Amino acid sequence: MTSQQDSALHSDAANPSRREQILRAAAQLFAERGSRAVGVDDVGAAVGVTGPAIYRHFASKDAMLAEMLLRISERLLAGGTQRVAAAGAVPVDQLRALVEFQVDFALDNPALITVQDRDLGALTDRDARQVRQLQRRYVEEWVTVLARVHPGASTAACRARAHALFGLINSTPHSAGRVARPAMAALLAEMAMAAATS
Repeated sequence: MTSQQDSALHSDAANPSRREQILRAAAQLFAERGSRAVGVDDVGAAVGVTGPAIYRHFASKDAMLAEMLLRISERLLAGGTQRVAAAGAVPVDQLRALVEFQVDFALDNPALITVQDRDLGALTDRDARQVRQLQRRYVEEWVTVLARVHPGASTAACRARAHALFGLINSTPHSAGRVARPAMAALLAEMAMAAATS
């Protein structure tokens, strides 16, 4: 697979390891069909290896899904935290940095957005707990910034606003491609900022 999409799984997007190539292929297939409908042989075929060769990298299809969702949850948390820190002390600048980060992530990783939304329930309880813990921490980054932008709002209202913003931004797997990437990013960021600051 040569697509640069869903590169959040790679430590070096320009030179993904075989393990990362397998994860990207799995993400694409899981997004298209759902993780339960995809076999190890399907993933192997997508990267040009036999199904059994996959087991040198992953113990099972469930292990692929778990690593995929853990990696992107870690990437979101680390990226969001870094963007807020780099944005300076002005709350609206911090919010804009978070919005732009999430927009870029959603546009650049449409299969991962779909898999995260749809297949989290397919994880083992242990893996699901880890992913949800990371996701909660990422949401709290947003809640903290939104509380700075709306100092009179309750924490519950800021959390609800954060989830609504994710819904708006993460709808991109359904709409991306209809508008050129730069225009879509600008449109999403403008809409999200308007919703976030209203």
